[in-house]
Amino acid sequence: MGMSWAYGGSEENDAIRVIHRALDLGVTLFDTAEMYGPYKNEELLGKALKGRREQAVIATKFGFRIGERGIEGLDGSPENVRRVAEASLQRLQTDVIDLYYQHRVDPQVPIEDTVGAMSDLVRAGKVRYLGLSEANADTLRRAHAVHSITALQSEYSLWERGIEESILPALRELGIGLVPFSPLGRGYLTGKLGTPSEWPETDYRHKDPRIAGENFARNQVIVDEVKAVAALHGATPGQVALAWLLSRGEDIVPIPGTRRISYLEENLASVQLVLTPEDLERLDRIARHDVGPRYGQEMMRMVQR
Repeated sequence: MGMSWAYGGSEENDAIRVIHRALDLGVTLFDTAEMYGPYKNEELLGKALKGRREQAVIATKFGFRIGERGIEGLDGSPENVRRVAEASLQRLQTDVIDLYYQHRVDPQVPIEDTVGAMSDLVRAGKVRYLGLSEANADTLRRAHAVHSITALQSEYSLWERGIEESILPALRELGIGLVPFSPLGRGYLTGKLGTPSEWPETDYRHKDPRIAGENFARNQVIVDEVKAVAALHGATPGQVALAWLLSRGEDIVPIPGTRRISYLEENLASVQLVLTPEDLERLDRIARHDVGPRYGQEMMRMVQR
């Protein structure tokens, strides 16, 4: 996402170099969406994977109504399911999408209708596996009854653990994997984010209540704890944040985004970091810290439906 939208973007050639380095290092899962840009990120990934498609698992997402003014609302209609899939295949320069997510659940369309149309794409050979994003436990069960759901994408990290009460147990009951986005707290947990005054005006994080205004400094206690654990292992805070997620189970595959090769390599090294029971207990206490909502009111209404 960050290569084309939300955090200032990247030069195309620089972004492609990062993707190629990821492939060289054994990264296989690449996550994009129609709305990132819109459209630009899928086009970028299609260019980057040209000639190397067989090395990659491509995940993309549909679910928003996009007009001349940008994002205009949600659209989980069967017609949009099919329309976006065809357009995404073209932009990605591929004949099949490996993992096709509904980006946000549309309350105006029964999930059975949306997933039914998605399953038609599987039968047609245009999609391999289906996913949902930010769905609640009831919606997951209803969707899974129509067609096997492979993965749920939702925000999950050391400072966002809202899925643990009902959603994560439902995933494990149904055998659905979890793909946590923003596993580094939109960069905050790395301790390298700088202050909001240093970010471009277009940076999406200006809208994040957890790191906007006074909350940026108030939540520094979280980063301080992550840094302290990192120091015990000669690691970085970002590596600790990712290692914590990896310790939660083999059914959890975080997707840290980056625009730099150095951060890519740093993130990948987290798979070698083994946290002790004492480390995990210390990090678990972070969940008791009140960091504020992860979105504004309008966006919060779109999650865990």
